[in-house]
Amino acid sequence: MANGVLAEACGVGGPGCDNCYALTMAKRLKAMGSEKYQTDGDPRTSGPGFGVAVHYNALSIPLRWRKPRTVFVNSMSDLFHPKVDDHFIAGVFATMAATPQHTYLILTKRAPRMRSLLNNPDWVSSIYNPQGMWPLPNVWLGVSAEDQEQADRRIPELVKTPAAVRFVSAEPLLGSVDLSKWLGVEWSDMGMWTVSGRGSLLDSVIVGGESGPGARPMRQEWATSLVEQCQAAATTVFVKQMGSVWAAGLRNPKGGDPLDWPEHLRVREMPAPADEALPNEPHQSHDCEVDDGRQECSPAANAESSNGSLPREPCDLQSAQP
Repeated sequence: MANGVLAEACGVGGPGCDNCYALTMAKRLKAMGSEKYQTDGDPRTSGPGFGVAVHYNALSIPLRWRKPRTVFVNSMSDLFHPKVDDHFIAGVFATMAATPQHTYLILTKRAPRMRSLLNNPDWVSSIYNPQGMWPLPNVWLGVSAEDQEQADRRIPELVKTPAAVRFVSAEPLLGSVDLSKWLGVEWSDMGMWTVSGRGSLLDSVIVGGESGPGARPMRQEWATSLVEQCQAAATTVFVKQMGSVWAAGLRNPKGGDPLDWPEHLRVREMPAPADEALPNEPHQSHDCEVDDGRQECSPAANAESSNGSLPREPCDLQSAQP
């Protein structure tokens, strides 16, 4: 997975931000002299090197990628931050429209602005869109849902936003989260999640515990519940890591080695990227394989490879610099 750094702009957006890795990284990059991280943010909500800065020159980078990639747009910021202007966001969507071979993931905590903007016909018509389709079929939109309160605030905005793929990132998972109303499942008298008949409004859920200094615990049963809800709904689910507290004493300090987990949590599924999904074809799961020194996404029937081992960590982040 490539990491497309188009803007630096963030600030505290909920309890999931309390131990923000990007804030620490931005401070470090500023000290190292990185050109993109020389704008300071408001010390009350942000910090050194983490002020609003957009990079129009970066919008053309994906146009030069010949091989299809999956791109995490603004992994260290929020594209829908209130100080990122509408015109720049339109430029980001124009780039994504012009490169249908790439798959783009956009994650936000500012779901109301995302919903408002992407439903605004005047703004949508301002985008150069050679695909002629809306929503763009190669763009996945997601919201963070670190606890039930944030899920209840952000997911209703997400499901009202036009998107080819909608996903939820429950990372860092800080409490039990019930997604049943959006997944179309319910708890049955048999003591299990079953389909309620409404159908799922979500295409994928990512689950992960917090890591790093001051990490808060993710209970195993919270992750188990989300996996079971998604499996009942036939919605892909990707367990990323169990977190530092759970992993205390293990070789992988983030709890990121699936072989350390209970077998029922060894699930790493994602919808198929844009270059693999055919029109009107249901999304498939995929894992990643190494190709020419970097990882590429490829279809997989389930969370295990043909030899019974778990798939590798999907798509290590790599620089989007030219």
